[in-house]
Amino acid sequence: MSSTALDKALDNEFIRIADARHHDPFAVLGKHSTGNQIAVRAYIPHALEVMLAEGERPLQRIADSDFFQWLGEPDSIPEHYRLIWRDDEHREHISHDPYSFPPQISEFDLHLFGEGKHWHAYRLLGAHIHEVDGIAGVLFSVWAPNAERVSVVGDFNRWDGRRHPMRVRGGSGVWELFIPELGLNTLYKYEIRNRHHGTVHLKTDPYGQQFEVRPLTASIVTAADQYQWQDESWLQHRGAFDWQHKPMSIYEVHLGSWQRGPEGEFLSYREIAKRLVDYVKELGFSHIELLPITEHPYDPSWGYQTTGYYAPTSRHGLADDFRYFVDYCHQNHIGVFLDWVPAHFPKDAHGLARFDGSPLYEHEDPRRGEHLDWSTLIYNFSRNEVKNFLLSSAMFWLEEFHIDGLRVDAVASMLYLDYSRTDWIPNQYGGRENLEAIDFLRQLNTVVHEAHPGVLMMAEESTSWPQVSRPVHIGGLGFDLKWNMGWMNDTLSYISNEAIHRKYHHDMLTFSMLYAFTENFLLPFSHDEVVHGKQSILNKMPGDEWQKFANVRLLYTYMFTHPGKKLLFMGCEFAQGLEWNSTQTLDWYVLDYNHHQGIKTLVRDLNHLYHHSPALFTYEFDWQGFDWIDCHDSDQSILSYIRRAGDDFLVVVVNFTPVPRENYRLGVPVAGNYREIFNSDSMYYSGSNMGNGLNAMHTDDQEWMGRPVSLSLTVPPLAGIVLKLES
Repeated sequence: MSSTALDKALDNEFIRIADARHHDPFAVLGKHSTGNQIAVRAYIPHALEVMLAEGERPLQRIADSDFFQWLGEPDSIPEHYRLIWRDDEHREHISHDPYSFPPQISEFDLHLFGEGKHWHAYRLLGAHIHEVDGIAGVLFSVWAPNAERVSVVGDFNRWDGRRHPMRVRGGSGVWELFIPELGLNTLYKYEIRNRHHGTVHLKTDPYGQQFEVRPLTASIVTAADQYQWQDESWLQHRGAFDWQHKPMSIYEVHLGSWQRGPEGEFLSYREIAKRLVDYVKELGFSHIELLPITEHPYDPSWGYQTTGYYAPTSRHGLADDFRYFVDYCHQNHIGVFLDWVPAHFPKDAHGLARFDGSPLYEHEDPRRGEHLDWSTLIYNFSRNEVKNFLLSSAMFWLEEFHIDGLRVDAVASMLYLDYSRTDWIPNQYGGRENLEAIDFLRQLNTVVHEAHPGVLMMAEESTSWPQVSRPVHIGGLGFDLKWNMGWMNDTLSYISNEAIHRKYHHDMLTFSMLYAFTENFLLPFSHDEVVHGKQSILNKMPGDEWQKFANVRLLYTYMFTHPGKKLLFMGCEFAQGLEWNSTQTLDWYVLDYNHHQGIKTLVRDLNHLYHHSPALFTYEFDWQGFDWIDCHDSDQSILSYIRRAGDDFLVVVVNFTPVPRENYRLGVPVAGNYREIFNSDSMYYSGSNMGNGLNAMHTDDQEWMGRPVSLSLTVPPLAGIVLKLES
């Protein structure tokens, strides 16, 4: 090629760099051989003059441009040279040239990522403090396969996309750039130019581990985890924990509205830790479940429209503050579950939507790529890199923050292509099942369980999809637990009826036992049941004030004695009267009133009863743990049943009418003395204190309800009682 042709080709390359549309800036910038000389080229908009720090040799400005070039002997400057420049604000800068460094990400890592099998992709992609040949800086990398050019922009380069274009790593779609001398707390985004239509998009880092507090959206460079964990004994215990045969009661919390500071400000993770742990221990819950604390731009989404899948929300502090929160919980023998959302993501312009100018993370066709109910986008689970993004996020929370399990939100919406839509595209076999999402869920659960024994995966799944909580190798989805939405809906619908009408709906209570052991069920009274006009638990109840509170006490007694793990949303434990409002704290003042304090005391005592009664927790997923005494007494709206663990058993009677039943005859399996060990109508819970007192009741030799002996009881109104055979 003639020198004229070479100059013309180079001019074209310069133009593409200056226009911020060059896909390979390293071919132009940095150090290059030119015949018997080397050329050092830099493109620095706003620079008045530039020189090599080694020997203070000036670079010459290429006419009418912001390009600077030095020509010299081949070995006259080091491999990683420094540039000094003075800008148009007369500030002087000195830094190693980013374009003097070779690629940093290994081909093996890129291969694993492309295969969708890089479980620690968050260590590969994103922004990481990095060192090359003793030179410190930040390594940026991002997946944008449909980009013509990707640049790192930030407060260090005036957010100018021309300044730090990245190199693309072959056909992987991954772009990377090591920028020396940058450090912690650097604000940055990616500026992406689409290769097909030239549109430019300014995006936060999908793998970013810290973000500005909303409404600001920039990603922030963070340090690797240096936190000194103190929960080793907890983790060892968790790995060997026989959770299926042990009690588990969960307190569901939205950190932003549980409590706040005196001026209504958000509390930090560290401030919340002690308050919340003390409270949860007082009430006897074994676990906390957090509504999503993954970073999200819109407060009223409660975290369910996530933009930062690798970042605890900055509303409450930094990553190490959240580590402290989890660590403090573990040191106090409280487990921590996280609500995690792989089902959908928001359309915010700075987020994942059309990330590189194309529908990269989502499907292009809105019939597969959009949730109309939520106005959010659906992940394209057919792409390895998208699945890897989510799988790696799950591993991130479990490994970096010692989370004890993930509650996977909106699983039903992932399983069905026609979920909440009339216009949909069938799968390759003509069916409505989302085969790619099913494969993803199975892979997710397999990978998590292999890597972290003892971690629990829970599905919020509201349909009759079979084997949600059964192992993958027998055709299940591989979750450990499934939220029992059917039980929750039937129970709340039943108890909202006036007591006089309940006898006509008795089957809504008994139906749950027809399927109770087909899955490993968790019984939830969650946040979704106390918002959007559904009313609080208290105000779902019919009757006067006394009956409302009695119904709540009865409801919780029924839940804690019914097979299945337990979950209760914050505020429900003291029967808050108003619906949950995420913009303000719970109505703690109501605890000044006896009825509300009574509900809280009841929940504490139910937790104690549950956690100290093997009959209530040993066989929660097996018929060995349950037996009806009488499920047919619809006229009196009474259920009676046995919970058992081997020879140990408890008798439960629940009365869903305000009519006390005296001399109520109940068949029991063994003759002897029975004592009432729990009564939700107790005066300690602000009840009417009707019941069977502290004295033991001896069985009569009268066969009843198919049992060889029986008791004559007083069953209090709108209440549940628990009886135990004295040894």
